[in-house]
Amino acid sequence: MSTKRTTRISATLEDYLEAILNQEEREGAARVRDIAASVSVHKSTVTAALHTLAEKRLVNYVPYGPITLTESGRRIAERVKHDHDVIRAFLRDILLVDDEVAEENACRMEHVIDRTVLDRLVVFAKYMRDRQAAGDACWGEYAERLTKEVG
Repeated sequence: MSTKRTTRISATLEDYLEAILNQEEREGAARVRDIAASVSVHKSTVTAALHTLAEKRLVNYVPYGPITLTESGRRIAERVKHDHDVIRAFLRDILLVDDEVAEENACRMEHVIDRTVLDRLVVFAKYMRDRQAAGDACWGEYAERLTKEVG
């Protein structure tokens, strides 16, 4: 049995849902201009995406009105955001990459990572944090030394 994610919407549309979720959490609803700024596209591009998301019943959208997620849209957005947060934390805290690099890569990886791999990342990150808390791990020093040797 495959553990590959079956998503009915594109990664781009997932990004819009995640942006709307973030706006809802901060403001109660999203607006086209805020979504456009969040995903770095023109407002007309956002409007076209909102029409598609509304057709799929993932957002509540009427022109010039506030934009909110439907229950289905919220489920997808929360999954994408969770995956993003887990991957970013793993890249930053375990692999010790720069925050900006971790953010950029998490944005790309969140859409394609296999659920089993993500679950293993979570377990491995917890293992590494537990080892570090116990004083057993010196991963950071090892990673820095090896990176210098390889680079």
